[in-house]
Amino acid sequence: MATLLDVGDAAPDFTLPSTEGPLNLYERLRDGAVLLVFYPKDDTLVCTRQLCNYRDHLTAFRALNVDLIGINHDDLASHASFAKRYQLPFPLCSDPERVACRAYGALTGTWNARRVAFLVGEDARIWWRHAELRLFHREAKELLQVIQELRASR
Repeated sequence: MATLLDVGDAAPDFTLPSTEGPLNLYERLRDGAVLLVFYPKDDTLVCTRQLCNYRDHLTAFRALNVDLIGINHDDLASHASFAKRYQLPFPLCSDPERVACRAYGALTGTWNARRVAFLVGEDARIWWRHAELRLFHREAKELLQVIQELRASR
């Protein structure tokens, strides 16, 4: 496993293909903070529950000026099918070469994405991160509370 980036570290920039076209992290940061959600696989039970939970709270994330981006190694066709099936209104990035996954330390020993979330602030620094056990994920309500607390302390 690669070493995870930590709070305060500079967030590595990347450009990856996504369900919304080419996506560049630093360009997205111009509009506010970004929650990067690395997840193991499309169409699996835990990943589907996690991303649907975030979808259901997207209005609250956006009210806090936070954009969501999902990332793993699955190809764009898989992401497009997954996003359509579950009506995921945020981009899913394809990282088949594991460039972003490696840069953020979000890889398992088997080269799959780990379940890790990073809140990247407008200053392009990691404001918060959490690595999950494989079968668990942070609920949107927990993440929203963390984001509110971080915003209040800045």
